[in-house]
Amino acid sequence: MTAQTLEPRPTVLQQWWVLSTRLIAPSFRSGEAVTSVLAPVVFTVGFYTPLNAVMSFFGHGLSSYAQFLMPLIVLQALAFTSISAAFRSATDAVEGINKRFGSMPIGPLVPLAARMTATLFRFVVSFAAAIVCGYVIGFRFSAGTLHTIGFIAFALLIAVALSVAADVLGALSSSPEATTQALMLPQLILGMLSVGFAPASQFPSWAQWFVRNQPVSQFVYGLRALAGDTTGGAGSVTWSLMGPPLAWAVLLIAVFVPLSMRLSARRP
Repeated sequence: MTAQTLEPRPTVLQQWWVLSTRLIAPSFRSGEAVTSVLAPVVFTVGFYTPLNAVMSFFGHGLSSYAQFLMPLIVLQALAFTSISAAFRSATDAVEGINKRFGSMPIGPLVPLAARMTATLFRFVVSFAAAIVCGYVIGFRFSAGTLHTIGFIAFALLIAVALSVAADVLGALSSSPEATTQALMLPQLILGMLSVGFAPASQFPSWAQWFVRNQPVSQFVYGLRALAGDTTGGAGSVTWSLMGPPLAWAVLLIAVFVPLSMRLSARRP
């Protein structure tokens, strides 16, 4: 009677690494990594080129329009990354990959962690490209090293919030293409009706309250203050200024992380 040797079961960390590699490696072959770099370039050229002269004439309150616009370029890069996350999540759901993982000896939250890792990888690539684009048009960090680190950390927090929300929406969708199209509309509306392009005072009076308080504007306020400006017009990094944008990011995480965990923990 021969003894059978059982191979050790991969650890959760090993499972996470394999699934993360499954999502990250193809992005180089498919050109998705290149798209993550090109997206901020397109946003920078598309926003800065036509609006620089106009907004410099009407006034924006900072040393340059590049300094004013930079937070919105970063947020657009984040939104683009989150839409890709929704598409990936919807594709896994439609093709039955999530159910297949559920029938395997894989930790229930490992697929979610792997998708978030792949999304954050693309965010880092896109974020770095956005910063380079900002420096090309004249943006500079002006508030010191700690605030620069805070800028990066806050952008990462926003990326996590948007990515988790997009992942949940994608997992609940029956069409990856429809999910992508549906998420483009709120991105467009909230981006255009925000203080990222122009000060709230330049919007119609009936729209100013919404423009100031909607989440994209609050994120812009926070990132703008952390980036700083030589004129001092970017705002001070105080709890009164940073509280609302942090609250929006934490709220998104608090709502969608439990939903995402519940969806990921389902077994067929």
